Amino acid sequence: MDYFSPIPPNINDIVEYPAKITRVSPDDAQYFFGYFDKSPWNSRSELLAHRATISHRQPRYGEAAQVGFLKDGKFTAFAETLAWCWQQGSMLQWFSDDEVIFNDLQDDHYVSHIYNVKSGKITRTYDRAIYCLAPDRSYALSLDFARLDRERPGYGYTGIWHQGLLNAAPNDDGVWKIDLKTGKSTLLLSIRQLRDTFPAHGIYDNTIWVNHLLVSPDSRRFVFLMRYRKVQGSSAMSWETIMITSDSDGKNLHPLNNEGMSSHHSWISNDQVMSYSHRYQYGYQYYIYRDQTFDAEPLVPGKFWGDGHCTESLDGKWVLTDSYPWPGNNMRSLYLLRKSDGTVYELGRFFADPSLPNPARCDLHPRLSADNKTVCFDSVHEGYRGVYFADVSELTKE
Repeated sequence: MDYFSPIPPNINDIVEYPAKITRVSPDDAQYFFGYFDKSPWNSRSELLAHRATISHRQPRYGEAAQVGFLKDGKFTAFAETLAWCWQQGSMLQWFSDDEVIFNDLQDDHYVSHIYNVKSGKITRTYDRAIYCLAPDRSYALSLDFARLDRERPGYGYTGIWHQGLLNAAPNDDGVWKIDLKTGKSTLLLSIRQLRDTFPAHGIYDNTIWVNHLLVSPDSRRFVFLMRYRKVQGSSAMSWETIMITSDSDGKNLHPLNNEGMSSHHSWISNDQVMSYSHRYQYGYQYYIYRDQTFDAEPLVPGKFWGDGHCTESLDGKWVLTDSYPWPGNNMRSLYLLRKSDGTVYELGRFFADPSLPNPARCDLHPRLSADNKTVCFDSVHEGYRGVYFADVSELTKE
């Protein structure tokens, strides 16, 4: 693949569909929602977002961002958070139609708050920061955001150090479960347990962490990534990834993919996970995995040139994803795949500022509305971070 070509190699495999793009955030600061695996809307189409005043660096310990609502091009804050990052924000999302949940720093440890829209007050605080919520809202999953920040800057939270960070595979940290009714936190899977359950070449010599936890639609299982550094000489060069699924109680672990690389993923049914991964048989592309089996089928072979942030529409008819910047022009693409015939539509291309350091980059992280009419994404193509809508209503109405 010629990465210095002015255009990506999939240009002949896609259909250009220039969607109408509208910025819905002001231009007085840096605005973004966060990750691709959660919706910024509730059923009333109220839109959540973060507001920050920095741009080209990581947030420092004690540096706040605001969380609030975007409406008619204006931002209204309801709280501040000291636990946020550029890639996933404060895990800001709707807990219910009238409640919002987000992470924060309190008394030198990370917590999560529930804010009630109607009362205008924080009504509950949990003693751990959430990573993801079960769809039935019975529990949340958590991890060590300090460890994650050290291993993947831009995804964790900066400024807190503890003795456990010296341990390559601790037995008192890993995947945590928060009972959202009682508030009790339980360690489901320790990193040491995961290492010993899934031994691999080099794993006993290197630091291990977990990332990208996501619960199945029926709330019974979850998927996550276990990663460990590959070290060459004295330099940490890259990492290996094992994609794992588990029951909600930490039982029945299954190595969904252990062929070197798994990246962004989403559940598309109670027993299927879509992921951009590497498989020895077909290489790097999007796959559909069937949970608790070793079945993996390519989604649309050859249609995408690289990794992206993939989700499926609620009706199962569309797959929304994006791309990283093509090196030849620093443009990110926004894609919508019609599953019935495999047609990939390119909704637009958006300039990615190469001066942004990697932890502070702005991925599009696209999110599709429940009615399939609107794509919400973050971008810096106008020179600052903003929240945008792409109108796809004419395309998806068929």
